[in-house]
Amino acid sequence: MMKIAVIGTGYVGLVSGTCFAESGNQVICVDIDANKVVRLSNGEIVIFEPGLDILFQRNLKQKRLIFTTNLKEAVENSDLIFLALPTPPGEDGAADLRYVLGVADEIGKILSTHKNYKVIINKSTVPVGTAEKVHAKIKENYDGEFDVVSNPEFLREGVAVDDFMKPDRVVIGTQSERAKKMMHQLYAPFVRQGNPIYFMDERSAELTKYAANSYLAMRITFMNELANLCEKVGADVETIRIGIGSDDRIGKRFLFPGIGYGGSCFPKDVQALVQTSSQYGYDFSILNAVISVNDVQKTILADKIIHYFNGDLKGKTIGIWGLAFKPNTDDIREAPALYIIPKLIEAGATIKCFDPEGMKNTKEYFEQNHSDICHLITYTEEQYQAIEGADALAICTEWNLFRTPDFDKMKVLLKNSAIFDGRNLYDMSEMKEKGFYYNSIGRNIINF
Repeated sequence: MMKIAVIGTGYVGLVSGTCFAESGNQVICVDIDANKVVRLSNGEIVIFEPGLDILFQRNLKQKRLIFTTNLKEAVENSDLIFLALPTPPGEDGAADLRYVLGVADEIGKILSTHKNYKVIINKSTVPVGTAEKVHAKIKENYDGEFDVVSNPEFLREGVAVDDFMKPDRVVIGTQSERAKKMMHQLYAPFVRQGNPIYFMDERSAELTKYAANSYLAMRITFMNELANLCEKVGADVETIRIGIGSDDRIGKRFLFPGIGYGGSCFPKDVQALVQTSSQYGYDFSILNAVISVNDVQKTILADKIIHYFNGDLKGKTIGIWGLAFKPNTDDIREAPALYIIPKLIEAGATIKCFDPEGMKNTKEYFEQNHSDICHLITYTEEQYQAIEGADALAICTEWNLFRTPDFDKMKVLLKNSAIFDGRNLYDMSEMKEKGFYYNSIGRNIINF
């Protein structure tokens, strides 16, 4: 059993803290939001992540997982201190380290009166050199023994619990043998099937996370560019995806074309890697292209709809299926739907939308950022209400319940039997047989 503090109870912090507790450790989670701490302490989970609730409730009940606003108490009673703090992009795209360095400063002050050896671990996604900055910040107030480690997370929203409990690899950046021994002990229960723990220097570990996400974003963007070309030349991107995915040098994953990537990681991490490169005098041109292409791709479905109605959506209602940036999450950050909806409304449309988990966050987003159009957006209780009387359907997220809908019912509810599929969910021949106008990504248009 190890004593662990997790500073920050956002997505990464809550999943990490819960999963560390599940492996028998004593975990104290710290947050400055007192109301959030009360809710968590009372058993109210504050994010949607499949499988997390069971582990959360079990470890809360067995008192291996506790929540507090008292940073001093958490630091003094823990040997490993994880920083799972937000690093939002600034205006220039660089990661903002104010929260990380602010907490590091507080930790240094607490340790100055405590004196026991601690390992401080950056779990947040942070730029190259952050471990050194955290070390220097702590050193301003504390001259005792401690180490700062980089331990980036590779959690996929929707399957984060499985990713944490059975990681395909663990990356740890440290040159301290003492810290290395403690980190190996911590993660050993999670890699019993033989998956590797990679030890490397701190800067390499920091860059590994950005490199992984940026490369995956680049794969997605390449397929989106290829899909756009397919529409021009009359090819089918889905058959091409299968053709190239069977090459074991390429592999099958992250080759699905669509309406761009979103979420909290890919957009932020690609921007941050570009900014880091710029700071060191290097132009990472391929990632600049990825950003530009993705910005355009996010609204391509709106462009298709506007073109279908000859540029005039006045008096038209568009149904939207899917608001979250991906299925199995309520995370709407940088979701394509947030860009598609305003563009459709600007063209004259009203919106009816449905998402199994993302509607609350979407409503709050538009109230805070686009209050002038909120009255033109209706949130429905189930998916078919969103298309009742609608002139067309736009599919923005590939939730499983959208994959096998009642097409006969859809024909009755939709005025024009028009589907604009941003995730290529449906078989082309079936759409033709059912008599839909079907416009997807990188495939021929089915026009009844």
